[in-house]
Amino acid sequence: MKPIVVILMGSKADLEHCNKISDACKQFGLDTVLRIASAHKTAEHALKILREYESDPRPKVFITAAGRSNALSGFADGAVSVPVIACPSVSELFGGADIFSSLRMPSGIAPAVVLEPASAALLAAKILGLVDAEVREQVKVSQKRAADKVIEDDASVK
Repeated sequence: MKPIVVILMGSKADLEHCNKISDACKQFGLDTVLRIASAHKTAEHALKILREYESDPRPKVFITAAGRSNALSGFADGAVSVPVIACPSVSELFGGADIFSSLRMPSGIAPAVVLEPASAALLAAKILGLVDAEVREQVKVSQKRAADKVIEDDASVK
């Protein structure tokens, strides 16, 4: 079964940020689905979505993105048994202080926090690569491409 990344955003305001995550996931050959639910405003709807994908037999990772007060990541992590990656869209309006709601979680709640959309996709691919050799190979290709770029850049400044 092909792995899937479920990208759950707190509101449509997070869509541009989540599209970046989705595009990066697709570079690893991962299927993605984008959904909107708020831990604060639509808790039952959020739980319905989480349960729907939790019961899907495909290997999966959830990536959550909610700006301002990111309760969604901890909420999701407490409701599912698979990895959750928090990739909040950080607002300049709050001077970055909104990131703290993604960093501090109660005991027993452990979403990973990755701020860059492409890096969140990479972590999802590395996790799902544990069960899918094609995804693992795409991670290796991506890492080699990144390393080659550094070597090329080094050669250009000599």
